[in-house]
Parts: sequence; structure tokens; C-alpha cells
Amino acid sequence: MSARSAWPESALLDALPAARRFARVLVGSQQEGDAIVALALLSLPERASARAALYAAIAAAAPDGPADATLGRAGRRMLLLTTLEEQAPDEAAAVLGLPLDDALPALAAARAALQQAVSADVLVIEDEPIIAMDIQALVRRAGHRVVGVAATEAQAIGLAEQLRPSLILADVNLGRGGDGSRAVARILETMRVPVIFVTAYPERLLTGEGREPAFVVTKPFDPTSLAVATYQATAGRTPQLI
Repeated sequence: MSARSAWPESALLDALPAARRFARVLVGSQQEGDAIVALALLSLPERASARAALYAAIAAAAPDGPADATLGRAGRRMLLLTTLEEQAPDEAAAVLGLPLDDALPALAAARAALQQAVSADVLVIEDEPIIAMDIQALVRRAGHRVVGVAATEAQAIGLAEQLRPSLILADVNLGRGGDGSRAVARILETMRVPVIFVTAYPERLLTGEGREPAFVVTKPFDPTSLAVATYQATAGRTPQLI
């Protein structure tokens, strides 16, 4: 089915940021994720909304990866849709074309496998002390170690060089301390490390212009969404800002 004949262009444009985020987290790359979205736009399946149709086409087109072997293909996609994309389980099952009786056990099995994931050494970049404390608690509850907390660009760059974390969680707006995305860009000049941006304004990072993150978690978030994003960022490949 032609995308243009199914939904007005405005509906597709509204759905694109979420679709691009979903594609990137599936494949761990801005470039590969956006290529899948472009392919999905050419022929969308029948679904209840433009967003659901894009999710369905992306899920079908994304290749299997190391995380699929651990969490299961259906379970991993159910996890991503219900946590990072905040879809209800029945909506996620419909997107994937799965009977709910099959989708729910797959989701439960993926959640159980997620709890066994290898832990990471995490550098948190966040200028608000209370939010930083919340993130640290969630990181630890997800089974990971917090090795440092930076409130400014300069601190983030210095701690990354000193601590060599295996994962970075970064806010974008550091107030007077600068810009989290700029700090990450500097860090990635000298080391290869996966990055998850934690922000209340994900659309500002998914504009289709310039360097963008593969992984974005929207504030407010829960331990499961953070655990899923962390696992995706560290399982099998090392995605980064591209």
C-alpha cells in the first residue's frame, strides 16, 4: 500500500520522530535506522494509525541481531514497543501481527532474560542533583554500576577520560554547565562507547539534521525502560552518536 494513499502527509510527519527512534534502537545506528525508515515509508501495512504502520514496517525490515538471540525476536520487539515506545501490550502485539496469547509469553520471557544481562560501568551526565540521584538509583536497580556523575561539559569529558565507562547516560541541557550532546561529541572523539540520551524533549534530538543519537529515553522514565535501553546499547555491538 502506498504511504501517501493510506494517511495524510501530516500524520506521517507527526509519526516520524517515534519511528526513527524505534528503528535506531532496533539496529543501534542512526544511519541504518534511518535507511530502514525510508524503506518502510515506501510500502506501509494496514494498521490503526500511521505510527503503528511505521512501527510494523520497521519491525519487519530490521535484521536480527545479537540481542534477538538472547531476548528472542518477538520478545525484544515487544519490549521495545511497550517500554521505550510506550505502547500497550495489545497495541504492540497488533503492530507485530502476533496473537496476544503468543505476544505476552514472549514479552515475559524477554523481561526475564533482560534481568540476566551483563552489567555496565555507567557515567551519568546530569546537572540537576535530584534527577542525577534518581538516575543513579535506576541504573543500580537495572544491575549496573555508576562509576561517576558529571554536572558540566568539562567534568563529563574529564571523567570519561579518567574512568573509561562502558556506557554513558547523558542529559542534553546542562544549564549553565553547557550542553550534554556537545560533551558526548567530544568524548567520542577519543573513545568508542555507547551513549543513551535521557531527555524530556526527544524530538529535539530527532530532527534528521546532523549528528544524532541512536538511543533516546524520554523523561520521565521507569527502571524497565532504562534497563531495556541499556541492554540494547551494550548488547553485541557498540552504537554511538553517528
